[in-house]
Amino acid sequence: MRIEVKKNIHFTKLVKVNGRLKEFNFRKLGGSNEGLFTVDVSDDRGNRILFRMQKEQDSWKIQPQQLPNWVMDKENTFHDLIEEELRSL
Repeated sequence: MRIEVKKNIHFTKLVKVNGRLKEFNFRKLGGSNEGLFTVDVSDDRGNRILFRMQKEQDSWKIQPQQLPNWVMDKENTFHDLIEEELRSL
C-alpha cells in the first residue's frame, strides 16, 4: 500500500492598497486543482472578498469574476508573492 502525502500550503501577506495595509490569505488547492490558489481579503466594511488565481503560462492570473479595482490592480503583486512562497518551500 502506497500513501502519498501532499503538503498543505497556506500563507498570509500584508499588501499596501490605497495607502493602507490589507491582509491577504492564500491557500493552494491540491488534487485536480493543482494549479490554483484561493485568496481572501476583507474590504473596508469587513466583507470577505474571495477569488481564485490560476497558473497560466508561468504566470498567476486572477480567474475572471467581478472584483474591486484595488484587487485587480494587485494581480502582479499576488503573482510575485505566490512565486516567492513556493520558492521558499
